[in-house]
Amino acid sequence: VQFVESGGGLVQPGGSLRISCEASGFSLDPYTVGWFRRAPGKERERVLCISPSATLTYTADSVKGRFTASRDNARNTAYLQMNNLKPEDTALYYCASTCREDFSSWGQGTQVTVSS
Repeated sequence: VQFVESGGGLVQPGGSLRISCEASGFSLDPYTVGWFRRAPGKERERVLCISPSATLTYTADSVKGRFTASRDNARNTAYLQMNNLKPEDTALYYCASTCREDFSSWGQGTQVTVSS
């Protein structure tokens, strides 16, 4: 099980960014994909979860109305679309093949920095 997150970067407050999560070594098709983040000095936080049928099954209150997720099973890839970004969204973002927080096969993550 391996995940490669990409697409992070520096964005101004109010901006948008889409990050990707590509799975290798297995098919994402039957799995819920969870998006998590860890801000500096804080615990890892669950952000969004998307079911195999592309239904959002969990959305953190802090990102409701701003973030959404999608997936392309043919590409074995999931996406996190982040709109109206705020400085408090600054974090290292990860994906997982579950919505559970006790996942263990974390990738390197992709850094998102929201700053003017």
